[in-house]
Amino acid sequence: MGSLVSFSAPRVAEIVHEAEAPLSAGEVRVRTLFSGISAGTELTSYRGSNPNLTKTWDATSRLFVEGDSAVSFPMAGFGYEEVGEVIEVADGVTAPVVGDTIWGTWGHRTTAVLDAEFAAARVLDADADPRVGMFSHIGAIALNVVLDADIHIGETVVVFGLGVPGQLVAQLARLNGARVVAVDGIEARRDLALQLGADVVLDPGSDNVAERVKELTGGRGADVAIEITGNYRALQEAIRSVAYNSRVCVAGFFQGEGAGLSLGEEFHHNRVQIVSSQISGVGASLQHRWDRYRLTSTAIALATSGRLQVIPLITHTVELADAAGAYQMLDERPREALQVVLDMRGDA
Repeated sequence: MGSLVSFSAPRVAEIVHEAEAPLSAGEVRVRTLFSGISAGTELTSYRGSNPNLTKTWDATSRLFVEGDSAVSFPMAGFGYEEVGEVIEVADGVTAPVVGDTIWGTWGHRTTAVLDAEFAAARVLDADADPRVGMFSHIGAIALNVVLDADIHIGETVVVFGLGVPGQLVAQLARLNGARVVAVDGIEARRDLALQLGADVVLDPGSDNVAERVKELTGGRGADVAIEITGNYRALQEAIRSVAYNSRVCVAGFFQGEGAGLSLGEEFHHNRVQIVSSQISGVGASLQHRWDRYRLTSTAIALATSGRLQVIPLITHTVELADAAGAYQMLDERPREALQVVLDMRGDA
């Protein structure tokens, strides 16, 4: 039997068990080593605020429509930050081999059956810290944001929100040649962003962010602002921070209606462009060159080489049995944690 995390009701996480599936031809079995909890999209499902729980996504019209939702509680095996070790291969499978470390997405479960070809394309360097493998999906999200932001060398980029994706975006923007101004209300996150290469950090609780950005840019404003908080007031300040005819790239997963936005002010008068960045696709101009696998594999390559620092983002590591407490902390006391990791090694 395998174990996995299930959201049985809003704000209730439990450990349940499932029978392990037999291997079919062309498959491998992976024992999960570590699984990271996302404090963004995953928490919207844990809390019950995700729109997929109250509306139906019509894939044909690409609209949320009223009606019975296809998603409901309990939700078992959520999660998309996994790394594991191959423990069994089907007859005839030559790659990967038993003992290989695989990065990918298969949920907070102790074991998973994967397609061998899929797994063989996601073997982590044997010399790498296996925890690096957890950051393939969240790293891809951050990389996609930077691609959508269309950053150029010498530009000033303001990153609003220094959770895990924001910390990654700030690093990637700097790798792309930008001067990075990082904004967050939590001092520990600002300090970490400085350690990881941000040029300037601002506290929205005490700094008038837009005015400070104007000062830092000789009155012009930022070339790009990236919002990755899911907070409407942060989006408003991002709009205020950019230069005339500039871009705000929005990656935060907003919940509910947009209180705090004043679109008749700087947005309207400064011709601000707002671009949505979401991992289900890449920008139209890049679709012929970039896809999900290139995003994820590039993020892992950058992390493995050390150009993208991911291990310093881990603040808590807990056993699978303590998952409920980890979710409660992220939900009720988010200032205490950044990346929370479920250590699965003793549960398989």
